[in-house]
Amino acid sequence: MSTPSAVPRTAPIAIAPKPPRFPPSRQGSIHLDSFSGYRTRIDSPDSESLSGRPQTPCDSCHRRRLDCVMSDDEDGCVACSVNGIDCSLTESPPPRKRKLNGDAEDSHSKRSSPGWSDNRRRRHHQPSLSSTAASGSLIEEMANFGGPTLLKRTLGLQSDRYSQYIGPTTDFEPSLINLSPFDPQDESLLARGTLRKVSEHETFLLLPDYNTPGYEHVLNDVDEVENLVAPYGRKLIDLYFRVIHPGFPIIQKNVFYEKYERSHREFSPPLLAAIYILAINWWNHSEELAPLPRPNVRELERLVRTTLADAMFRPKLSTVQAGLLLSQRPEGDQWAPTAQLVAIAQELGLHLDCSGWKIPPWEKGLRKRLAWALYMQDKWGALVHGRPSHIFSSNWAVQPLTMNDFPDVEWDEGETEDRIDIERGRTLFTQMVQLSQILAEILDTFYTLQAMQAVTNAGVQGTQLVLSLAKPIQLKLKEWYAALPSSIRMDSTFQGINTATNRLSSIGYLHLAYFASEITLHRRIIRSIDATTTSNPSATVDPYIQHICRSAAKARLISAMDFVNRLTPSHLRSFWYFASKTNFALIGTFGSLLWATSPGREEADWYRRRLGEYRWTLSVSSKPGDQGKGLTEFAMGMLDISTGLLKKLPEKPLLSRSTSTVDIEGQRRQSILALGGSAAGSSSLSNISGLGGMHHEMGGYGSGLPSGDVSGVQSPRSFGGVEEEEEEESDSSDEGMYGNFSATAGLASLE
Repeated sequence: MSTPSAVPRTAPIAIAPKPPRFPPSRQGSIHLDSFSGYRTRIDSPDSESLSGRPQTPCDSCHRRRLDCVMSDDEDGCVACSVNGIDCSLTESPPPRKRKLNGDAEDSHSKRSSPGWSDNRRRRHHQPSLSSTAASGSLIEEMANFGGPTLLKRTLGLQSDRYSQYIGPTTDFEPSLINLSPFDPQDESLLARGTLRKVSEHETFLLLPDYNTPGYEHVLNDVDEVENLVAPYGRKLIDLYFRVIHPGFPIIQKNVFYEKYERSHREFSPPLLAAIYILAINWWNHSEELAPLPRPNVRELERLVRTTLADAMFRPKLSTVQAGLLLSQRPEGDQWAPTAQLVAIAQELGLHLDCSGWKIPPWEKGLRKRLAWALYMQDKWGALVHGRPSHIFSSNWAVQPLTMNDFPDVEWDEGETEDRIDIERGRTLFTQMVQLSQILAEILDTFYTLQAMQAVTNAGVQGTQLVLSLAKPIQLKLKEWYAALPSSIRMDSTFQGINTATNRLSSIGYLHLAYFASEITLHRRIIRSIDATTTSNPSATVDPYIQHICRSAAKARLISAMDFVNRLTPSHLRSFWYFASKTNFALIGTFGSLLWATSPGREEADWYRRRLGEYRWTLSVSSKPGDQGKGLTEFAMGMLDISTGLLKKLPEKPLLSRSTSTVDIEGQRRQSILALGGSAAGSSSLSNISGLGGMHHEMGGYGSGLPSGDVSGVQSPRSFGGVEEEEEEESDSSDEGMYGNFSATAGLASLE
């Protein structure tokens, strides 16, 4: 809707019509937003005792027909202060300085609830305000510090308004936006709302919360959430920050506790409910809570569904956080909510580069963390659900994460273990983002409709096309793994975990995600080989190429199964990323694919035995804790389904192991001689020269490390000497064949 022509462009226009009157129980009060800690209640006893109502209302309040109440610092009235406009009650207001750490605490304490004692104020220190997110927060926490001045400068954390990004093709013409008169706060009042210009090219429309659906029920909803877990709310929050937060750091711990000590009403209902729902999964991990009855989780889930739906009408950064946390539930990995979260994030401009925006530095860091958390949610959701991704690189401008994008202080002084957990969690989160970018490339290269059709159209050359595309991605995976910091490597973590202190570690979900990425890549290679021979029986894939590809895939399967076998209770009882239960299942799915495509009975029997052993490992690993049980039970169920289908396979031919090895060796030499001068042949073999050796480089992944929860139990291995020799040969020959062939043919190798 354009500005009415009857109104001059230079004249400010009211943001909205007269606000509706509240019900009698709330009449005379302005609820700015239950999502924020800064609320003003006009005509309340506290407000009257602080400032009182002026005899003559200011021009803005008179024009908007609002009650006019002076702010506690007598620098204008409350309504003008919150909406960021100059109040006529102050003839020449002095420039307001952004309060630093100590001043913020003093100003903040003036607005604290009466129940917050002076001793508690002295005991809780505020985080510093250095770097891009030194005082970052999750909803409106840090917006409260420094009073309403800093609150007005936020974008996605406004106390009484929500923001909508104005894109380049909307009914707002970007070229005309600059004609609007912007005040020193970079805002301009229009009939539709308030324009907020954050940079030369990005502008948002700010709209009031009070006329959105469900706004009048916010306080009742958050009270109901708290009552459902009372009196254990604080203990559940302790559990959340102890177990979940280190591995998924999208909330600032200290500021969250500061707000909760004052009142639970300072939080968004769906966000508070999401934290409680996640924490209840570790109810038995607390010695105090374990013997007590659990809260009504079903009622919490009902509340979170309704309140989150209401919050989407006035989306803020807290809405994205609530959705991301809810998706981490064992039952929360649904695809449709991810699409909604992506849409909300685009509404808030999370897909943009906010580095140069006119917003507080801590909000920039918060936006980047949330943007990349959403990116991970979208990419891994696309993998586990087999759906097209919603986020594309052509419309993604978010800059890479740095340590400056995380809060500076999140642990108590003297708590060394807490500090190590938080720092490791930040590294873990950053590395998971990088791995997700490689996964996105795998999905775009091999699993889009267009990419799959290209391989089909290539016919008998489909395998060569897949191999040529796979090599650079395999190189990226190898480089990513080699560059992992020592603090999140499985070997250092195994040696560093002190089981006596019962410290949990979430790094397992990162390493499992790495194997899922490897499997997703090799799965496409094996599938292309099988499709070539199945669709065209007269067409054949070079036996040597087929042998190398299957050997590399077998090495990945062995490494992944060995990783699962070596997980300890400290890993299994910790927080696992939402995609982990499917990633566990993908290991079994990959083994079933190799079993189904085995050329002979002997190899098929080997995979059958190995999958039986994997199922046994999953069943033993399901014992410690509810979280580990849910993860592995899902994988066992999927494994039973796939192996049940495999029983319907026709009988495989019986191949001689010694004969097939001799044949492969002869075919390898023939391929080198025959294809040495062939550009097409050289390219094909060169492209697979980098697909092996990772298992060899990793030393079998975890060899020499203490075994996990299943190591002390006799494994039901049913294969004997012949199969053991074949496994050892596969592990060593994978790199040996690649290396020998590369040296002979003069081709590039990743080794």
